[in-house]
This record gives sequence, C-alpha cells and structure tokens, in this order.
Amino acid sequence: MLVLSRKSNETIKVGDDIELRILEVKGDTVRIGIEAPKSVDILRGELVQSISETNTEAITMDATLFSQLTKKK
Repeated sequence: MLVLSRKSNETIKVGDDIELRILEVKGDTVRIGIEAPKSVDILRGELVQSISETNTEAITMDATLFSQLTKKK
C-alpha cells in the first residue's frame, strides 16, 4: 500500500486519466474529488462490501431453499 500525505487542493494521479484531489480536511473527515473517465466505476468500499455480503447471503439462502425443495420430492 502506498501512503501519501496531502493538503487541501493537492492532487494524486492514478495512471494517465485519474486524478484525486483533496478538497477539504475537517477534523477526521477528508473530502476527495475524483476525476476519471465515465467508463471507470467508482464505488465506496463499504458499499462494495455490503453488496458482496448480501450476495453471499442470497447464495446461501438459495442453496438452503434448493436443498429443502429437493428433499420434499
């Protein structure tokens, strides 16, 4: 992991076409602006984790339901 220190209005470049800009630092909160091509998906990490957990639960429930349905026959 690369760790950088940045101040307000400083940037970080990722590749040729993605730029992260520190917009504001207030207490323990940092506002970040991201400039990237529309083809690049940008999601919050906790959202990705929540979706992954929900999908895992759905698969488990589907497998359990399928098992129950096949036993009844």
